[in-house]
Amino acid sequence: MTEEVKVEVTDAGSDVIPTLVEDVAVVNVGLPMFADAVAAQGRPVATVDWRIPAGGEPELVAALARLYGRRSRPVDAANVEVVRRLDEGVPHLVDVAPAGSVVPGFGGRTLLHCGPPLDYAEACDPLRRSMRAAVVAEGWAATRDEAERMLGRGEVALDAANSHDLVVPMVTALGPSQPVWVAALEASVTAFAPLNQGPGETPWFGRETDTAIDRLRFLAGAVGPVIADALRAHGPIDALGLAAQGVQMGDDAHIRVQATTNLLLRNLLPHLVASDHPARVEVARFLSSNHLFFLTAGMAAARALAGWAAEVPGSSIVTTMARNGTELGIKLAGSDEWHLTDAPTIGQALYYAGQGPDTSARDVGDSAVLELVGLGGAAAAGSPSVAAFVGGSMGDALAMTTQLDLICAGRSSRFKLPALGWRGTPLGVDVRKVVELGITPKVTTGILHASEGTGQVGAGVATAPIECFRTALLALDRAIDRDGARGAR
Repeated sequence: MTEEVKVEVTDAGSDVIPTLVEDVAVVNVGLPMFADAVAAQGRPVATVDWRIPAGGEPELVAALARLYGRRSRPVDAANVEVVRRLDEGVPHLVDVAPAGSVVPGFGGRTLLHCGPPLDYAEACDPLRRSMRAAVVAEGWAATRDEAERMLGRGEVALDAANSHDLVVPMVTALGPSQPVWVAALEASVTAFAPLNQGPGETPWFGRETDTAIDRLRFLAGAVGPVIADALRAHGPIDALGLAAQGVQMGDDAHIRVQATTNLLLRNLLPHLVASDHPARVEVARFLSSNHLFFLTAGMAAARALAGWAAEVPGSSIVTTMARNGTELGIKLAGSDEWHLTDAPTIGQALYYAGQGPDTSARDVGDSAVLELVGLGGAAAAGSPSVAAFVGGSMGDALAMTTQLDLICAGRSSRFKLPALGWRGTPLGVDVRKVVELGITPKVTTGILHASEGTGQVGAGVATAPIECFRTALLALDRAIDRDGARGAR
């Protein structure tokens, strides 16, 4: 690069000998190996991360051309409304009640589980353990062995929580006696999530011991009633308003919720102290040791937002993303169709001593709804705790948020990141951008043991596989084509 090069050019009978200047700066588009070669010669180089859209697959490229081209106007208009609802909706926590009394279509001998629908035989080991614990806690079986037989014979019905406006964390299997947060929007959208079971020996981590089963009974008999009385005395709580404060205090509001939990309990504290429930002291001890308590309150609020946004037809924005430990599924706004792929393994992680990828279950839970409303991975850039899982530096956490920003349709005006000049977190995952760029959402999550029933073995970041986004894009393209054809007639 530094050697002077002379080229002889004949022009109108005269010799012109130009000289290539030595001070060269390069902009490299695509193939990073060229940029590496320039840098090795000591020259400045800027790399543009360009790649063939959709990996060059003709069917996907054609669909993208239509959805960004002649079919883009209705999609873009729908997306504007979806992002507005995700950003401006204000869901409030309005009640805590037994799930069977408030969750629509739920009752009888039924369990609601995380992720897309599945049969008991298809469930991962931690989820089966949680189901058995729930069956015993509900009083439908006296022992775990009896619960196993009932579930295996189909005597206990199973359904996806998302089908009932409910979201559950990790491998929670929810019975009708369990208390749930009720989150409501002014637009008459209501969503639900269970009270968090806390750390340790609990069914949501895939434990089915007597202690784990007792935790479910304690939640139903004591924690639920105490929190319900406190919330009714306090009045509705803007859960995502608390999360916005928590983000500025280091929470991502997914795997790190300590600050937001403290804010929630501060609001409820006067009414908790005033409780006359005979188990109020035990409930207070439980709350003081449960740094994850806000998680499910935030999930209920996020599901209410996503449910409102999902009412908008013809959008390319993802409003459901959930995992059951076997499959990961997504839905687009305006559609109730699941698009499925295998649940991912968790690549970036910190494990407990003696644990690792070989002992870990696949990604699981409905908590990815938080990433869809601007929390979790979207807020990673403001959370030192998340940084520990994605490389160890705040720069790594920033990269996680920045990458999600590339595939989102907007930014939150609610969740602001001080480290980024108060920029809003990414909001509204656009399936067109996901498929075009080959970048999928990353989800901050806990990790469970795959087979031994020992519970949580670490935490990390799972990357959603691309396949379900590709099928969702093609389904949207076909749906718009059908709608257009009907309109033409």
